[in-house]
Amino acid sequence: MENTVLRDGEQLLNATDVAHFLNISRAMAYRLMQHGKIRTVSIGTAKRVRIKDLRNFVENNLSPMSEV
Repeated sequence: MENTVLRDGEQLLNATDVAHFLNISRAMAYRLMQHGKIRTVSIGTAKRVRIKDLRNFVENNLSPMSEV
């Protein structure tokens, strides 16, 4: 994974990195980013995702625990 690192050490991920992180296709990662499901940072025409926004996406999409 080759990604951008901000001054504070925070990484910005591209769609391929997001796809690997979530174990989904790159096309699905692009769709989630384009539709605003995953918050993005715009750098010119490029879209990048902060790790903390990706983790928030995962947390916000957890299914409720079922009681057995």
